[in-house]
Amino acid sequence: LLDIWKMHKAQVIRTFCSLARSITRQNKSWKKSSIYSVTTGKLRKHHLSRYTGSTIMPQKAEFRFSDYDCVGFDLDNTVCHYNLTNMVKLEYNVLANYLIKEKGYSPLLLSKPLEQNVDFLQKGLVMDFERGNILRLGPGGYIQKASHGTQFMSDEQIVEVYGNSRSWDIATQFSEDMLVAWNGPLSERLRTLLDYFDMPSSLIFGKIVDTIDMTGGPKQPYKFWPDVLEGLINMYCRDHFAQDKGGYFPAIKRAPDQYIRKTSPQVISWLKRLKEEKTTFLITGSNADFANFTASYSLGSDWYELFDHIIFFARKPGFFTGSRPFLGVKNFAETTQLDSNSLEVGKFYSQGNWKGLMEILTKSSGNISPKVLYIGDNLIQDIYTPSTYVSCDTVAISEEMLAEGMMNCPKNHEDCELLVSSTWGSYFGNVSKEILYPTFWSEVIRKHAKICIPNLHHIADKPLDTVYTSFDEADLLEGFFPAKPKSMSVGL
Repeated sequence: LLDIWKMHKAQVIRTFCSLARSITRQNKSWKKSSIYSVTTGKLRKHHLSRYTGSTIMPQKAEFRFSDYDCVGFDLDNTVCHYNLTNMVKLEYNVLANYLIKEKGYSPLLLSKPLEQNVDFLQKGLVMDFERGNILRLGPGGYIQKASHGTQFMSDEQIVEVYGNSRSWDIATQFSEDMLVAWNGPLSERLRTLLDYFDMPSSLIFGKIVDTIDMTGGPKQPYKFWPDVLEGLINMYCRDHFAQDKGGYFPAIKRAPDQYIRKTSPQVISWLKRLKEEKTTFLITGSNADFANFTASYSLGSDWYELFDHIIFFARKPGFFTGSRPFLGVKNFAETTQLDSNSLEVGKFYSQGNWKGLMEILTKSSGNISPKVLYIGDNLIQDIYTPSTYVSCDTVAISEEMLAEGMMNCPKNHEDCELLVSSTWGSYFGNVSKEILYPTFWSEVIRKHAKICIPNLHHIADKPLDTVYTSFDEADLLEGFFPAKPKSMSVGL
């Protein structure tokens, strides 16, 4: 136990302090809650009975879709889903080929098939550009695991590089405000891989580090990341869809059935039912033409009738914090700049900003101060930013719940091999010897989402007034639906 405590005490203390601060911020009206307290170096779950007068008032935080006037959605990996195995393989191949052919990188490792190293991939990893390291973070930026290139580092090596606290000042700043690494100086030191569109970048990054180390090239500080970033920008350049350029968009256009999954009739019916009772909107980062292509294949040619308002190329998270003007859309191409006062129900728009959208949501909902919910999978763009900067409630989508398995629910995801990593461990965290070790992203979900679900299908058969137990300030696990991740439930 003493050895375990010495190895993990910094993370335990960080987690406890974070939770303690959250509890302190709660309203002091007494209600039942749960905390994690440190006992002999272990996090144990206790319950505090809180009272109103002489009566015990056991309560859990609750969430209902029916409580909201307006409900919004991200498109990719929220309303529309992909064959992630094929999609990530395509992304890896396009990016690797670009770096080999356009930037002159060695094919020694980059040309090897993704399947040989698929277990190295995981959403949410963080890259330390200058050191050539890839990190999995815990709460507060604590470094839970790390690799140099694709070679995993021992605990001793992590401490040697990042100190006894296993922390990196850049990651700590990121943990305190995730937007500081989006643009500006910190974005030149660190990048987080937030979704399945950039997930293969970690393997590309790791293989380049390995190649440099193997061939005796110049080492720290490693300075090749701008080339990888240029490859990503080229791959997803929005003009390339219409121009049929590059390797990414042409491949999807030629064989959409290999990359895009059909949305279930149950989810489509649920979206229709929701629109009958609420104002619904879509905010997607995809350009209008590509979004129409994917949505038409997944949802049907009349997909746009599922939403009252549709915003393309929203450039999240800046959409929620900035003041970019709205542009009109005609034939799925941008037209002229518009004033937010001229926005109409049922029209398509591009770019824009949250403040302007709220003006039209106020009109269409008939409520001067509408209560708004947003649902998405990108934990910074769709969950943290709207929750923090515009006071919009959120629901997180995480397909890893289905891939890793939930309590009393079998694993049931077509892309389990891609989404489950035995080398990095669970996306959510784990329990070891009664100690709960959540990942950084579990903390983001707990603090900034009402509930977390694997996909919309799991709620599509429920009435809108169904009561869900939501995350609260003191409990890490209550808001997962339909069940808690197995990795965080053993022993609790």
